[in-house]
Amino acid sequence: MATVYRWRLAPDGLATRRQLRALGLRPGGQDVAAEVHRPRRRKPPLVAYLYRIEHAKPVRPMTPARAAALAAAMLARRTCPNCRTDVGYCIPRSLGMCVPCHDTPASSDGDCRVLA
Repeated sequence: MATVYRWRLAPDGLATRRQLRALGLRPGGQDVAAEVHRPRRRKPPLVAYLYRIEHAKPVRPMTPARAAALAAAMLARRTCPNCRTDVGYCIPRSLGMCVPCHDTPASSDGDCRVLA
């Protein structure tokens, strides 16, 4: 069981994943060293996991293959499954298609690019 601290009372030398990333570090397989609980009214507390900074490892560099895989994944998130165009933004999962396809009534050819 990890040590639990109240909000803003964690000792120095511990950091969250985001704080580690801002320092150019990653947890590197270490176990959670502590938890920070932020109380909320009528809800369970927010929990942040803390890792030891001295055991953190440097972030792995971006390789060309990883950059290509990330670009392909982002292209898939921007491509509308209805009209097959790159709309320039991530398609909302709540809609399942680009906004013009969602907002226009179904046409006979199923193409949303005929907007004037």
